[in-house]
Amino acid sequence: MSGDRRPLPERMRPAVLDDVVGQDHLVGPDGTLRNALAAGHLRSLVFWGPPGTGKTTLARLVAGAAGLPFHGLSAVTAGLKDLRAAFADASPDSPVVIFLDEIHRFNKAQQDALLPVVEAGSVVLIGATTENPSFEINRALLSRVQIYVVKALEADSILKLLRRAVDRSFPDLSLSEVASERLVALADGDARRALQLLEAACASAAAESADVIELGHVESSLGTAMRAFDRGGDLFYEQISALHKSVRGSDPDAAIYWFARMLDGGCDPLYIGRRLVRMASEDLGNADPRALTIAIDACSAFERLGSPEGDLALAQAVLYLASAPKSNAAYTAFKSAMDEVRQSGSLEVPMHLRNAPTGMMKSMGFGAGYRYDHDEAGAHAAGQTFLPDGIRRRRFYEPRDSGLETKIAERLARLRGGAR
Repeated sequence: MSGDRRPLPERMRPAVLDDVVGQDHLVGPDGTLRNALAAGHLRSLVFWGPPGTGKTTLARLVAGAAGLPFHGLSAVTAGLKDLRAAFADASPDSPVVIFLDEIHRFNKAQQDALLPVVEAGSVVLIGATTENPSFEINRALLSRVQIYVVKALEADSILKLLRRAVDRSFPDLSLSEVASERLVALADGDARRALQLLEAACASAAAESADVIELGHVESSLGTAMRAFDRGGDLFYEQISALHKSVRGSDPDAAIYWFARMLDGGCDPLYIGRRLVRMASEDLGNADPRALTIAIDACSAFERLGSPEGDLALAQAVLYLASAPKSNAAYTAFKSAMDEVRQSGSLEVPMHLRNAPTGMMKSMGFGAGYRYDHDEAGAHAAGQTFLPDGIRRRRFYEPRDSGLETKIAERLARLRGGAR
């Protein structure tokens, strides 16, 4: 084994662009970032991508390729004082690279402090973030940087990295095929994680004086290995969006997959349950009113049972919602009604709809002309209106030709046809 006591991810950090794996769209032979560096056109930029994909490494290599001083800061711990100290001696004739890790954690005032020096060319800003820059970086700064998307590593890239690490740092060991497959799966696109897992597996193999890293060495060195799931970050919202859209698109296979992905990543099952309740009203509505009851019952079942028993109730609800007829008519009606209320203001309640509990109110015409529906044929007072005068003909609810709403639409058409 290597005598270098640094963590394996640090020992394997690429020293040149050609050593970077998995980001060919940026630094491959025709990569956009490589081409920009070759043309001598280095402008401020932000690397956006998941953890463990090499954003910090790329920043260091870019600064080195440009021959500029490199100052690394973390937005988690650095403040304006640290930032200003880093570019205190910088000028357009003597620029510096400031690498700001987790730039999304800087507030607006802190980000604004970068504007003058970036604009003047005194600082080449390189930011790194796991969050969507269009949401987390203010517009003024965003307009002055180039966004480069750094991708999660594909399986082939992770495998290449693992084999390189074994050759360089553990030359007395070899990696079995089944162990490498397990490490690739556990890494889940994160190079740093892959190397940390490999280092632990190598230690396990060495403890047994083995010369091959087997699956057992990988498994014995694991703690609780959770897949990528950033509670509250971009990945969180991307996965819940995928689940919601799979349900809406009536694809139970995709819906149950995204549900499983979120559970596997550590998402609170009750959060998913609350979203299912929302989906039941927003995307199924009266096409299948049972969906709302099923979603609520699934949440109640989970509250009683907890995980893992209660997970199945939520899974059942996911599959039911994805398979059932869809209608967003209730959602659309509610949204339209809210918009109308905001636009038309406090329209008066029609006189015939007002209660008249006192003689004075009756004498003023409250309730005059109201027809009691149950006294009419078919329990419907045909032609009676219920909206304020200014919006009497307005329609908010338009049932879809789906599930139970098909029958609802037919009934409303008959009732409206009897209007006079």
